[in-house]
Amino acid sequence: MKINHLLCVLAGGMALVAAPAAEPVVGAIRWDAWVGGKSSVGRAVETSLGPQQWHHRLPFFGKVISDTQVEINGYTQEIVDREIACAHQAGLDYWAFGLYDATVPSMVEARNLYLASRHKADIHFCLWSGTDGLSTTQNLQRIVQLMREPTYQKVLTDRPLYYVGFVDDKWVKVLGGRRRTDELRRLAQQAGLGNPYLVLMDFTAAHGKLMADALGCDALSAYATGGGGRGAPYAELAEHAEKYWSQCQATGAPVVPIVMAGSDRRPRVEHPVPWEKYQKPGVGLDKYYLAPTPTELAGHVGRALDWIRQHPAATPARAVIIYAWNENDEGGWLVPTLGEGTTRLDALAKVLKDKPHGQGE
Repeated sequence: MKINHLLCVLAGGMALVAAPAAEPVVGAIRWDAWVGGKSSVGRAVETSLGPQQWHHRLPFFGKVISDTQVEINGYTQEIVDREIACAHQAGLDYWAFGLYDATVPSMVEARNLYLASRHKADIHFCLWSGTDGLSTTQNLQRIVQLMREPTYQKVLTDRPLYYVGFVDDKWVKVLGGRRRTDELRRLAQQAGLGNPYLVLMDFTAAHGKLMADALGCDALSAYATGGGGRGAPYAELAEHAEKYWSQCQATGAPVVPIVMAGSDRRPRVEHPVPWEKYQKPGVGLDKYYLAPTPTELAGHVGRALDWIRQHPAATPARAVIIYAWNENDEGGWLVPTLGEGTTRLDALAKVLKDKPHGQGE
């Protein structure tokens, strides 16, 4: 597929009737490490995708230098504007950007360019973070300031959506239980916002419920989920995720269904990244799922929408989160790539095109 195919175009009776439920909003996690030599993180993911067998995963702005070397030197306003156009044309409602530390400019570069874009109203945004993102009043003030942006994603009419993950007992203690989440709610409402809707992301439903209760979160989801794979077809990964929705529901907590766009970490297994100290080179190469066809991926998204419509009591926020927009080296992506172009997004558009988009009101 030629690169120009990847570049999306910017573009009388008085009977009492209950108001129809808001259509679900569908978002995707962003992990914006694709900054090349601007940071050690960017260099690490370039190394992971350097071998030829992974070149098809490169985001559309990546370049193949040789059979063993690539350059993925985002971001620019033009690149982010093209991403906005592609996401909008596919019918996505929002991106979930990582909060990250303000002192690490490369990891917030894409978010800043999104906020500077003339086209940002075409897709909303929210935030995700680990518990460290909630650990200081300064961070909470940063979160509230971003929640005040006009394109920040709301659910239940006026509640800013926020995802928090990677929680354990140690972090619950650091955060003082609900102390920091209560502070975030207070700061947001003092700023004239609705009460934030906090979604706890965990790899198991039972542990997630314990952590959500400890922090006072509103719902359960996951950053990603999978059963190990071992070269299994994508249909098994989708089935695993769909069972997870029901496992979360069984805890009694509200649910934001997680949709998996793939799970194949072999690039990082071959060339471990420095922040994953546990990963030894080559250990776990057999644990992966085959990539989805665009039709399979769209079907998984469609079933998430159906599940929300069939379980309104369990899904009051009526939101879906997809792993991921751009976790290309871990095998979960929607962003146009050198190998597939926009085929995944084109398939999603057939599922999402008739769904009204907006703030989940």
